[in-house]
Amino acid sequence: MKVNNINFNKDNLGEIVTLNGWVSKKRDLGGLVFIDLRDRSGIIQLVIKPESQAYKLALELKNEYVIKVEGEISLREHANNNLKTGDIEVIVSNIEVLNEAKELPFDLNKVTALEDTRLKYRYLDLRRDELKEKIIMKHLIMQSTREYLNKNDFLEIETPILCKSTPEGARDYLVPSRVNKGSFYALPQSPQLFKQILMMSGFEKYYQIARCFRDEDLRADRQPEFTQIDLEMSFVSENDIMDLTEGLLANIFKNTKNLEIKRPFIRMTYKEAMDTYGSDKPDTRFELKINDITEGFKNTDFTVFKDVISNKGIINCLVVKNKAETYSRKDIDKLTELVKIYKANALSFLKYNGQFTGSIAKFIDDNTSKYLKEKLNLEDNDLILIVAGDYKIVKTSLGALRLKLGKDLDLISNDKFNFLWITDFPMFEYSEEEQRYISCHHPFTHPKDINNIEDKENALARAYDIVLNGYEIGGGSIRIHRPEIQEKVLKALGFSKQEAYDKFGFLLEALTLGAPPHGGLALGLERLTMIICGTDNIRDVIAFPKTASASCLMTDAPNKVSTKQLDELHIHLK
Repeated sequence: MKVNNINFNKDNLGEIVTLNGWVSKKRDLGGLVFIDLRDRSGIIQLVIKPESQAYKLALELKNEYVIKVEGEISLREHANNNLKTGDIEVIVSNIEVLNEAKELPFDLNKVTALEDTRLKYRYLDLRRDELKEKIIMKHLIMQSTREYLNKNDFLEIETPILCKSTPEGARDYLVPSRVNKGSFYALPQSPQLFKQILMMSGFEKYYQIARCFRDEDLRADRQPEFTQIDLEMSFVSENDIMDLTEGLLANIFKNTKNLEIKRPFIRMTYKEAMDTYGSDKPDTRFELKINDITEGFKNTDFTVFKDVISNKGIINCLVVKNKAETYSRKDIDKLTELVKIYKANALSFLKYNGQFTGSIAKFIDDNTSKYLKEKLNLEDNDLILIVAGDYKIVKTSLGALRLKLGKDLDLISNDKFNFLWITDFPMFEYSEEEQRYISCHHPFTHPKDINNIEDKENALARAYDIVLNGYEIGGGSIRIHRPEIQEKVLKALGFSKQEAYDKFGFLLEALTLGAPPHGGLALGLERLTMIICGTDNIRDVIAFPKTASASCLMTDAPNKVSTKQLDELHIHLK
C-alpha cells in the first residue's frame, strides 16, 4: 500500500492497493464507471466493471464524496500524458464511502464563482490544483530558506507576538491586557527591535519565518497579516547582506523552479531608479525609460513649460516607439486621466513623422525640434508623452504611465525574473498627513553620513531594497549601533529625549552596553511566492486570507464579543 497516489506507476502493475481520497469526477459509460480519485498528491483513474461488487455503489457516488477503495493496478489502454499516473488505472474490487457531500456551492472542476464565494468556502477552493500547488510552493520556499540559512550557520529564533506599541510605522493592531488595566500590547509589524536585541545578545546570525501584522489599507499584494523571511547579522556590511540574500534566492529558485538565476544582481541608486523609471521598485523587464527634456524647452514660448522651469520644476517624457498612429486623441485622454491620479496637471503629447504634430506642436521651434530629435533618437511614427511640474509628481506619474503602457502594449516578458538592488535611499521623507519628516525605512537605520542628518531633504541612509519584476520583495539596512547616533536620529525625527526613552528605552539602554555593528533584511514570503507562482493576487498564496476590508468570509472574523468579555478587559465601547 502506498500513501500517495502519484507514487504509483507502471512498476506497480498487478499490485493490490488501498486508496483514500475525493471523487473529483465520475463518468458512467453505460457499462463501465470511471472515477478520478483525488488526494493532495494528484489524481489516479479508477475503473469499476459491472461484475464488480462495488459497481452498484459506484453508480451512486457524487463529486466530492470521500471514499476508500481497494483494487489492482492495471495498464491504461489509452495513456493520459497530463497526469503523473496517466499510464495506469486501478480496477476496483471494493468501495467504502467514508463521507458524503451535499451539492457544492460551485463546481471545483470549472470555477466561475466570484472570489467572495470561493473565500467563504475556502476549504473547497483549496482542493483545486491551481491553489493547492501555490500553497505547496510556499512550503517549498520555506524549506529551501531553512536549508540555506542553516547551512550558513544561522539560528532560527522566535520573537514575541505580544509587544509594545511603537511609533514610526503603519497602525498597530492592539491587544488589551486583562491583567494590566488600561494597557495594551501591540502585534508586531516586524521583529525589528527584537532582532537587533538578539545581535546585542551575541547570537550574531539570526533568522525567523516571522508573522507580522499591520493595520493598513489593503491591495492586491498586501494583507493585514503576512510572513517575513527575517534575518540579521553582526559585524557585516551592506555587501555581506546582499551577497547572502542573493545566495538564498538562488537556492530558492533552484529548488522550486530548477532555475539558475544570474548573479550578482544589478545595483541601482534610489535617485537613478526615480530618474529613469519613476519608481523605487522598477520593473526592468522592458525598456521605455523616462527622458529629461527640460533643457530643450529653456527658451520656450509655451507659458506652462516656462512657468515650470522658472519654478525649478522639470519636463520629462516617455517615447513610445512606432505607436503614434496607434494612439488616438481619445486614447491619450484616457492616459491623461491616469497621470492626474498622481497629481500631474496634464499630459502633453507629440507625434513625429518627419515633423511634429500634437497638443503642443505649435510651440516646437527649430531649436527645440533639433534637440528632441537628437536627444530622443526619434523615428517616424514615434509618440512622445510629456509631463511637466514638480520632480516627484513628474517622475511618479510617468512611472505609473510607463507600467500602464508596458502592460497595454505587451512589452513585459512574463517568463523573466529580473532582480535588482535599490540603494542609497533617503534617510527621511516628508509626510503631508503628519506635517513633519518621518523615517523612510525606520528610525534605527544608519545614516550614510552622520554629519548630514540635519539636512533632512538630502540625507541618505545605509538602506537597500531588493526588487523583482516591479515588486519590492524585501528590504533592510545597516542599523545604528552607537547610542549617540541613535539619539541624534530620534531628535531629528522630533522626539524629545524623554519621548525617545519612553518609546525605545530598552533599545537605547542596550546600545550603551556593548552593541556590535549589525544589519539585516526581511523578504516578503507571500510576495516572493506570488511572483514565483505567476499570480498577481497575494490571496492566492495564503491558505486563509482576508478580503480587501480585512475580514475573513469563512469564519466571519472580525466579530462582536460579549459584554462580559469587554468588562473583563476594562473596555467600554462608544
